[in-house]
Amino acid sequence: MPEKIPLLVICGPTASGKTRLAVDLALAYDGEVVSADSMQIYKELSVITAKVTPEEMRGVPHHLVDFLPPEKSFSVADYVQAAGAAIADIHARGKLPIVCGGTGLYISSLVKNVQFDDTGADHELRRELENFAQEHGKHALWERLNTIDPEAAAQIHENNLVRVVRAIEVYEKTGLTLTQQKINSLRQGSPYNACIIQIGFRDRAELYERIDRRVDEMMENGMLEEARRVYETSDPATAHQAIGYKELIPYLKGEAELADCVEKIKLETRHYAKRQLTWFRRMDNVTTVYAEKSEEYKIFFENVQKSIAKSEIMCYNKE
Repeated sequence: MPEKIPLLVICGPTASGKTRLAVDLALAYDGEVVSADSMQIYKELSVITAKVTPEEMRGVPHHLVDFLPPEKSFSVADYVQAAGAAIADIHARGKLPIVCGGTGLYISSLVKNVQFDDTGADHELRRELENFAQEHGKHALWERLNTIDPEAAAQIHENNLVRVVRAIEVYEKTGLTLTQQKINSLRQGSPYNACIIQIGFRDRAELYERIDRRVDEMMENGMLEEARRVYETSDPATAHQAIGYKELIPYLKGEAELADCVEKIKLETRHYAKRQLTWFRRMDNVTTVYAEKSEEYKIFFENVQKSIAKSEIMCYNKE
């Protein structure tokens, strides 16, 4: 059996400080960062998606950030394959791979080495399902998936028509639900020896304060101008998945006040953070290190290092 690759994973809700922590750990343990963010993979929308800046990287190589045209689709299966290749390359060069992000499905699928089906697209069936959703509503189509595969339905929002359609399509073509396929795929085992650190908050209000501050900073850094530029030039479908873009469109159309749109961004970001916390709480083998307002960052960082030291990934400080 081949030796497993040591993998450090930093996860947590938006605005929790994952980027800074991952870079500090990369500098401490001679590592490179692999992003696990479903929106930061796309070019454009750098402010809206809070992409790591060159200054924040501090010389640490980052992978799977800002590389894909926004009109291109990128599935979880694509991520697992691309991230796996990046991790293998980093490890082969004697560096520590550090996965950092808040997209829970990316992280859990990668760590568990979920093998996705290679079922080709059935365009006729897709059109049929899309027409059903248009006639009866997205919720009705989601209920159809919920009858077939309740576990998959619980992880897919009813408004995410692409994923709902794909889940039903796979079942119709293979006779297996996504959940059944996932169970079968996990029998292959994971090539990673992962230490998963979640940034947690005992006081949810502290996280929400961080979110509000970051949204204000993003507005100061040109979020509105970025949204206007993208909206007036390409307005790709992927952009509408990004919190901060779709909420500003009513203002760009002259249909809402800017202050109301900004408050909507803050509210939607808090809701997203809550969903992230729920996801990571359900993941296996996750160590939570709390980041509290009263706690100095140095103490927080030392607590993270203590958790890593207890793991089996064999991280060592650089000389």
